[in-house]
Amino acid sequence: MLFAVLALLLLAVIVLPQFWVRHTLAKHGDDRPDIPGTGGELARHLLDRFSLPDVPVETSDRGDHYDPQARAVRLSGNVYSGRSLTAVAVAAHEVSHAVQHANGERSFRAWQGLARFAMVTDKAAGIFFIAAPFLAILARTPMALVALLAVGVGLLSVRVLVTLATLPVELDASFGKALPVLERGAYVSETDMPAVRSVLKAAALTYLAAALITLVDLARWVRLLR
Repeated sequence: MLFAVLALLLLAVIVLPQFWVRHTLAKHGDDRPDIPGTGGELARHLLDRFSLPDVPVETSDRGDHYDPQARAVRLSGNVYSGRSLTAVAVAAHEVSHAVQHANGERSFRAWQGLARFAMVTDKAAGIFFIAAPFLAILARTPMALVALLAVGVGLLSVRVLVTLATLPVELDASFGKALPVLERGAYVSETDMPAVRSVLKAAALTYLAAALITLVDLARWVRLLR
């Protein structure tokens, strides 16, 4: 019974943030005739306003994000072409990452370095987890098995570090940059600002569910080492 309760709690911790993010974005995702431009148009306007004319705004089927390698703001179709509060807030959030990059902000540079390193470790982790069962069979000594588990923990720890580095970057993009710009520029009405804050919070936490899954995997590996 206790195991079942803990399993349900763990499932809730992983699933509920993802559900809340999707619900919030969908709740405010309907087009509004009183919003004068699309998310893509707002992104272009804000980039030009912050003297970033060389940063393109593109549509993407891989979700809303800023690509630091290509130096491009990429928006999903609903955000790029939409005239909704979600489109406005998400576009402003992604432009804020371009501003962080252009300013050379320390938190963004730290995240970028860790993210590049994590791309290497993620590939190594994929190979390792496929080979781990066979390596475990070959590992006839306890120390060899401990070494294998330590490798798994190390690879997953990099992703956890990326998550920790991502949090201040995302929160700054939403509340340190996008929210003040939207408030001062009067891009949305004052009565809509609570909804915009909710969308910006969701935009900042879109990675949270994946991060929690990584933490659960890491905890499982640490437990095996004990």
